Amino acid sequence: MLPKNQTTIHEFILQGFPGSPELQKYLFVPVLFMYVLTILGNVLIVFIIIYDHRLHNPMYFFLGNFSFLEIFYVTTLSPKMLANFLAEKRAICFSCCITQAFSHFLLGATEFFLLAAMSFDRYMAICNPLHYSIIMNHQLCLQMALGSWLGGFFTVIVQTVLLCQLPFCGPNLINHFYCDVTPLLSLACADTRLLELIILVGSALLLFSSFLFTAISYIFIISTILRIPSSSGRQKAFSTCAAHLTVVSIQYGTVMFMYVKPKANSSLEVNKVVSVLNTVITPLLNPFIYTLRNKDVKEAMRKATDIKKYIFQRGSYLK
Repeated sequence: MLPKNQTTIHEFILQGFPGSPELQKYLFVPVLFMYVLTILGNVLIVFIIIYDHRLHNPMYFFLGNFSFLEIFYVTTLSPKMLANFLAEKRAICFSCCITQAFSHFLLGATEFFLLAAMSFDRYMAICNPLHYSIIMNHQLCLQMALGSWLGGFFTVIVQTVLLCQLPFCGPNLINHFYCDVTPLLSLACADTRLLELIILVGSALLLFSSFLFTAISYIFIISTILRIPSSSGRQKAFSTCAAHLTVVSIQYGTVMFMYVKPKANSSLEVNKVVSVLNTVITPLLNPFIYTLRNKDVKEAMRKATDIKKYIFQRGSYLK
């Protein structure tokens, strides 16, 4: 690899989605709608968890952290993508591109650590309920949340430092709608096989280790649920895990498809399609997945709505 000061490119051009610029302008409204809905949905979950004291437990503590992370995760990509839909020149500066790539993968890696922490919480709640409140105390929850962020940081920092040192001397057209590592490596004017190997090994270790931890947790969870004598008890126990299991399936499936591959320049067009699912659709679906079948969250939302109505009516009456 060559030193960073030999880099001659100061900005990249994001190719975006296939089609004419006029066609891409029509994507602005639906993507903006999904972005706003994603932000509102996750902000609402965070607010409800903070507001309602009945939700002050480990399960909703991790859900609040996950929703908080999703707000920043989608914000690292969507605003720039929306601006590019209307811009004639879809340019992004070199440092901005590296920052976007780092933020995207930092939040993505942290997300998998949080999903693993949430699976451990469900394991303790279902398989060891008598000691749940003792083991899953406030201090341990904070340590697991902080550990998830630190784990995400150390997972991507080495790759980012090495990426910054790559020389980019042309062309500068990124075949994607954001600064993804895969198309960036294809533009480097140096041998990127070492960095490709580091990314492959790092991604595989992160994904498979967290997936293995989550899978083992759910093996014990499902075996415990099946031993519950009443069908209503089994259904109630499984309902507390259904949302998390759905999100886990979507997240691991899309990310493993995109990043655990040996070649940096393979299937870029297919990656774009899968990236839309991972970066736009999934963050939009998560608030609905976690709330539609969650009685506690729905009850907290109803209670908050009733209080707002009461305050509004009280204010109108005083006037």
